Amino acid sequence: MQEDFLHYVWLHKKFALESLYTTQNQSIVIKSVGQPNYNSGPDFFNAQIYIEDQLWVGTVEIHVQSSDWYVHHHEIDPAYDNVILHVVWTHTTEVFRADNSVVPTLVLESFVHPQLLKNYTALKKNKNQWIPCASQFSIVSDFEISNWLERLYLERLEHKFKPIQIQLLKTNQDWEAVMFWQLVRAFGAKVNAEEFWQLAKSFPFSVFRKIQNNPLYMEALLFGQSGLLDDDVEDPYFRDLVISYQFLKQKYKLIKLELFSLKFFRLRPPNFPTIRLSQLVQLYHKNTHLFSKLMQANTHNKLQQILICETSDFWRSHYTFKNTSIEKTKRISQSFADLLIINAVLPMMYAYRLFKALDQDIIISIIKTIPSEKNNIVNAFNRLKPIAKTALDSQALIQLKNNYCTQVKCVQCGIGSALLNRNA
Repeated sequence: MQEDFLHYVWLHKKFALESLYTTQNQSIVIKSVGQPNYNSGPDFFNAQIYIEDQLWVGTVEIHVQSSDWYVHHHEIDPAYDNVILHVVWTHTTEVFRADNSVVPTLVLESFVHPQLLKNYTALKKNKNQWIPCASQFSIVSDFEISNWLERLYLERLEHKFKPIQIQLLKTNQDWEAVMFWQLVRAFGAKVNAEEFWQLAKSFPFSVFRKIQNNPLYMEALLFGQSGLLDDDVEDPYFRDLVISYQFLKQKYKLIKLELFSLKFFRLRPPNFPTIRLSQLVQLYHKNTHLFSKLMQANTHNKLQQILICETSDFWRSHYTFKNTSIEKTKRISQSFADLLIINAVLPMMYAYRLFKALDQDIIISIIKTIPSEKNNIVNAFNRLKPIAKTALDSQALIQLKNNYCTQVKCVQCGIGSALLNRNA
């Protein structure tokens, strides 16, 4: 037995509500269980409870055993002086406030359906599986899973929104700058995301904005700041980049990144950082007001049309500065454009529409038209039950695994809740 189960039982009133009495035989009628407190202090606040026909408004504290009150030293903590009800599973002792008044105690053990406890125990004993409910996941209805996944996706968007919000505050709502940083990081993909983020933050966005009509300068800036121009390469284009970077570095007093190394190892050549940076430059060169265009696009196809672009001419026959390759158009693929939409554009759209007090329906509409991502987490869930059809599903499953399953938060999970209440 753990407190998370008791929190769930109390919050959702998963116990018999009739004929409740305290350990001192006082009648209890629950008007409101209160609101969960996720900070320090009692577990629920603003609860409204009748005890012996007297309405009490205050906090509720929950423990497995009533003696835990003293184990946690609540008797000397003023934050617990306004606890109106102590909810426990097992009663081991009466508890008192600092003024020696008795804290009314409700023992839940006799009021919870045995099947609910059995279901909870079954989930907890499997916590060492890939996910605790792995053996039961397939029996949860598609309807219950679908509803929960949509909520999880919105939760994931909210999680991605928080650092965006911080950047917007720091830049006095410079949406173009924050969009640039988010896109650069997304262009780095999983392997170079952090390195691309450091690169994007190594110079003021105002510099990039001033040279946006000059793709040579933009490439010189990005390649120079990342150290890719430090080699000695006998090529006219490379020399032009070096000269341009030296000019920009002096004019804008740029400080090149130290201890910085972009990763090429184990990447397919089309994903080399050189190719991605050139594509990024062309994206900004052909879209003067990129942020506005992306925010106005209301379909998956329109977003892809904006994002899909080619490298500059030099990179048609190169993957690195030193070696030539068979000439080939190196265009952003639809699948990579989708990753940009998922990881950069839609979180920014969520932030923007929140700022403008607009509904988020368009985001749900777009994400549902993007095919599901393929990764280890999504593949593992699909082996339990084939549920990931769209990017909304795959993003939600990542949120589910990382924020619920891995942390064994079954009682806070919609799927865990469905399994807990099965036949209970």
